[in-house]
Amino acid sequence: MQKKYCVYFLIVSWIFQGFGNELAAQTKLEGRITLSGAFALYPMAVKWGEEFKKLHPDVTIDISAGGAGKGITDALGGMVDLGMVSREIYPEESKKGAFPFAVAKDAVVPVICEANPGLQELLKSGLKKEAGNQIWITGLYKSWSQVTKGAGNVPLRVYTRSDACGAAEVWAKYFGKKQEDLLGSGVFGDPGLALAVKKDPLGIGFNNIGYAYDHNTKKQVPGLRVLPLDINGNGKIDPEENFYDTMDQLILAIANGKYPSPPARELYLVSKDQPQKAVVKAFIRWILTDGQKYVNETGYIALPTERLSQEAKKLKP
Repeated sequence: MQKKYCVYFLIVSWIFQGFGNELAAQTKLEGRITLSGAFALYPMAVKWGEEFKKLHPDVTIDISAGGAGKGITDALGGMVDLGMVSREIYPEESKKGAFPFAVAKDAVVPVICEANPGLQELLKSGLKKEAGNQIWITGLYKSWSQVTKGAGNVPLRVYTRSDACGAAEVWAKYFGKKQEDLLGSGVFGDPGLALAVKKDPLGIGFNNIGYAYDHNTKKQVPGLRVLPLDINGNGKIDPEENFYDTMDQLILAIANGKYPSPPARELYLVSKDQPQKAVVKAFIRWILTDGQKYVNETGYIALPTERLSQEAKKLKP
């Protein structure tokens, strides 16, 4: 009988020891994590921060948006633990110690005002790549009638980003150029550019999908319309090119490779050299594993499992 009690005691001890270790793992993780950078990654980072803090209440997470350029500069300058970057890392940044982790994927889309006089015709014909080049790169297109017949012989007003950002960089890359090659009235940030186009019936710009769609309804933001890309260049949006009605449709198209890359691209968290703080490493590791379950619901595209595994292996114990 005594043996049974001993065995029972050992089993209970093991159970409580395991439970205690789990609690200890949760409670001893503390400290502060700071992030800044890309508007594209900001909503996702906020969601990750909220969920991670639920698991680790003693961790403080500060997140601010300001463009990918600010994110990489802050990270390399030691101002933040992680920079949010929505473009590829430049060789000169790598030489300075930029250490990137790919964490998700999204895309940039062209946007116009819902009150555009040629809206219906534009939605039917879409935007050819060459037309986009003549709008943002050469500046030869001055009228909406040059974009597509029936859009009306009215002025075309072009908007771009004024801040160094991944959205402008990847949009320019779609035309084989760089952000500084983009023409248009410069507006700071994703929210600012979306608002500028929404207010201008003759305007055209571009946004990360998280600012072109409402996260709650998954539909396009009221007052703003995504201008479909005429990918095959035949002057109309074919059924296989028509996937913009909801955020979920577009996300699926990006995941399946139907939407071109660029302007689809990977998003990164970047540290200065290999992360050293235990709490930062734990946060990155969680993002690349359990944190991925929040990616699609927040309006992003999860990376393949193999890719995530590769990124996680970059972290030293």
